[in-house]
Amino acid sequence: MTEQPPSKATKWQRAVSAARAVRRSRWTRRIRIGAVIGLISVGGAVVGTMLFAHADVNVGPFRAEMSINPSIFGGTEVDLPPLGSLHLDSHDGPIHLKVNLAALDQNRTEALIDDPAAISRAGENAVDDVREGVIRLGVRTLGIAVISALVLSALIFRNVRRVAASGVTALLVTGGSLGLAATTLRPDSIAEPRYEGLLVNAPAVVGDARRIADNYGRYSEQLQQIVSNVSRLYTTVSTLPVYEPAGNTTRILHVSDLHLSPAAYGLIRTVVQTFDIDAVIDTGDLVDWGSTAETGYASSIPSIGVPYIWVRGNHDSASIQAAVARQRNAIVLDNKITTVAGLTIGGIGDPEFTPDKSETPAAGDADDPSASPLFRAGTQLADTIRASDKPVDIALVHDPAMAQPLSGVVPLVLAGHRHQRSVELLPAPTPAPSASPSAAPSAGSGDEAAIATRLMIEGSTGGAGLRGLEKEEPTPLSLSVLYFDENRQLKAYDDIRLGGTGQSNVEMQRNVIGADVQETPAPSLSPTS
Repeated sequence: MTEQPPSKATKWQRAVSAARAVRRSRWTRRIRIGAVIGLISVGGAVVGTMLFAHADVNVGPFRAEMSINPSIFGGTEVDLPPLGSLHLDSHDGPIHLKVNLAALDQNRTEALIDDPAAISRAGENAVDDVREGVIRLGVRTLGIAVISALVLSALIFRNVRRVAASGVTALLVTGGSLGLAATTLRPDSIAEPRYEGLLVNAPAVVGDARRIADNYGRYSEQLQQIVSNVSRLYTTVSTLPVYEPAGNTTRILHVSDLHLSPAAYGLIRTVVQTFDIDAVIDTGDLVDWGSTAETGYASSIPSIGVPYIWVRGNHDSASIQAAVARQRNAIVLDNKITTVAGLTIGGIGDPEFTPDKSETPAAGDADDPSASPLFRAGTQLADTIRASDKPVDIALVHDPAMAQPLSGVVPLVLAGHRHQRSVELLPAPTPAPSASPSAAPSAGSGDEAAIATRLMIEGSTGGAGLRGLEKEEPTPLSLSVLYFDENRQLKAYDDIRLGGTGQSNVEMQRNVIGADVQETPAPSLSPTS
């Protein structure tokens, strides 16, 4: 009797039975549990790393925030807000290092400028600081990954052995990833970065940046001597017979366009103390880009020690204005009037936020100057001053194009923006047409005779920031001391100029305002260190 071959149904039953036997076997169950443990371990390590794997490191004047994220391609990203970022092919995956240099410590920056030795030490220690920060971040990441995996597996398994296995797995995976990054490290990658944002122009200016770095150490060594020369100049000028401030004289320091200069506040403090300044007036452009990262620069305003009256420039954003307003001695004027040291001062911020350009075309260049937002802002401030119940002594604007509507309304307008010092009398306002030929033209304040308005444009107290280094000769640091008598009239002013980065000259000129409204310059002094 011949044996019949098994049917297709029988073969299928045997295959199903074999599959069930494999699924029920001990090894299959162990493999399945191991896969789940591995998945949970890696998931916990990834989540913990993304949320908590970061550390703060002090690198020179910066507070750098370093963080690690999972990545297939690895590499390093260095963020320099608001300029952009650069990317380095520094190592292979599966981790990506990110360094954020957004925070600039103003106090540490000023300390570095004041101490030339500290600048050298900061440069020498920068590499060690970064290396130490990366090692500390790696250890922190390893610990966070293990703890995150243990917590997640404990919530799922509630089994000590499986929880321990998850921790060991996370330790091996994270440690292996860090080890792979360390063994594939390419230090030479810093020579070939990829730029994003405004930093795409970095290769074109890297030569200038290196020159700036070479010269700045020498400049910082001379800076303290430059500042001390101001005191010596003041002692000399005070003995000149052309003008001697009386005991009831009010002294106002006019500064403008600091542009994030680390040297500006130290210079301002020295002049405030030496000249016995009653208040400081700043006509804007405190920073360069108006970014949130720059708001910390305003934190040095309280160190000035006297009232600090400020109007917004075209490089200053609303967040910068809010940061200035938070300082205890700061007074922000935006179409407002205040009284400080016996002087009534009105001011308005620049209506345009244009941090990508340094100058605005003069209002007179347009076909219709009155259509300019700058002209309209000046008119708005003039209307506010006319409506005031007391005479205004000084008007503050940033762009000189805002000043013309104030002619005949106030005796003095202070401005900045042009990074070049100048003094002029504004053209008298055109009287409005009157139906009566005998009607006299009205001066803005209601006086019988129109007020002669002097426009004083300050240079850059910060040396125009980095822009001041784009030319052959760096932009000098400029500021002025204004002297007002008991009748709140401007009697004289001292123009102080310090050589820009890499230079060590100091110039000071006293100007006395005579009865004929003409400036009478005193002898100019220019001692060099």
